[in-house]
Formats: sequence, structure tokens, C-alpha cells
Amino acid sequence: MLRSPLQTAARPATTAATGLEQFYEQFAFFGRALASLPRALRHRGEIIAEISNVTVGIGAFVVGGGMFFVVFALSSATGYEVGLESFSSLQGIGAQAFIGVVASGAGFTAEIGAMRVSEEIDALEVIGVESVAYVVGTRIWAAVITMVPLYLAAIFASYLGTQLISTKFFGLPLGVYQHYFNLLLPPIDVLFSFIQVVVFAVVVTLVHCYYGYYATGGPVGVGTATGRAIRFSFMSIAVLNMVLSFAFYGSGGARLVG
Repeated sequence: MLRSPLQTAARPATTAATGLEQFYEQFAFFGRALASLPRALRHRGEIIAEISNVTVGIGAFVVGGGMFFVVFALSSATGYEVGLESFSSLQGIGAQAFIGVVASGAGFTAEIGAMRVSEEIDALEVIGVESVAYVVGTRIWAAVITMVPLYLAAIFASYLGTQLISTKFFGLPLGVYQHYFNLLLPPIDVLFSFIQVVVFAVVVTLVHCYYGYYATGGPVGVGTATGRAIRFSFMSIAVLNMVLSFAFYGSGGARLVG
């Protein structure tokens, strides 16, 4: 039987088995959540509602485009800075697109945690609704569906801003800029960055949903679970970014793919 992370943390950590047990419980939950994704598609209304929540935090879906313009403006500013500094900074463009997932993930933890302490999740199971698919699977779909257009907007605005500052402000010929831009940025690297964004979105959503799903102790427990989820998600992103960056891009001539 799976235990909550807070219950696990409450037990005395006298042996290494305790940490391994929690590690297993987390990955067992992640497996259940990923396996429920096909069944989560039956709850399309919930997915659309979560897309709106991820995009603008709150409000109707019709105003969901607000975050698009925010990301576009911020990424344009990043592009201007890149153009002023150097082309070597291009590899970092788009990071702000998946950093927003952490903020949305904290909302997931708080929302699901509130559902847990108010016994709404138990009520879903009683009426025959698979709670993992309805609560977790729908949010994974919403995070992935939202991150793709936001990341597209981010990299487009960043690249456009870099081109404008380089060609219009510094007077670099457009043909020269595009030649070296395409030379230094192979299209396959952009594809790899898309894969990274999707992986980050899924992992952060899984982590936050896990801590919210097993939250205990009322509002205080939900707040504690949210803090732990944020810390764990940042650590997960750091480790995954290192592993995926080495696998996709390598360093010093080392590369695992391509």
C-alpha cells in the first residue's frame, strides 16, 4: 500500500530501507499516473479546465491567451539581451518556458492536497471514478499541451529578438546573420530542446501531483507538501537537465546521440 510522503517522513529514518521504500512508492505512483494517461483522455472537460489553469492560473479559457503574450514579451527581451551579449547564449533560450511549470505545479499540489484533505478524492473512488486518471492524468495532459505552444512562442520571440538587435541595431547583414545562425544551431538541437521541455513538464507535474495526492494534516499539511514538492521538482529539473543535455548535446566532443 502506498504511503504519503509526509507519513513516510514522519517515520524514524533509522535505516536506508526507509529512503528506498519512499523512492519505490514515488516511482510506483509515477507508473500508475503514466499508465492512466489513455484513460484520462475521457475527461476532456477537466483537461480543458486545467489547460486554462496552467495558462492563466484562473479564469475562463477564452482569456487563456494572456500567458502567451506574457511569454512572448519576456522571450523577446531575452532575445534582445542575447543579441547584445553573444550568440553563444542561444542554447539557454526557452528555459523560462518550462520554469513556469514549477509555479503551475505548486498550484497542482495545493489543489490536489485540498481535495485529499477534504476527502474529495475518496469520493471519486466511491462513485467509481479512477482518481489517478481524473486528478493526475488530466493535469499531465494539460501541462504537456500547454508547454508546447508556450515553448514555441518563447523560442520564436527569442530568436526574433536576437535577429532584430543584431541586424537593425548593430547593422549586421541579414544573410550573414542567418548563415551563422543556421550553422551554429542545427535543427536537431531544437528538436532535442522540445523533448527536454516535454520531459520537464511531465516530471514536474508528476512530482507535484504525488505530494498533493498523498497530503495529510489539513491546510498545514498541504502547505508542507507544496514546499517539499517545489524543492524536489527543482532538484529533479537540475538532474534531468544535466543528463539530457549531456545525452543530446554532449561536451568536449562527447555525445550519446547523433
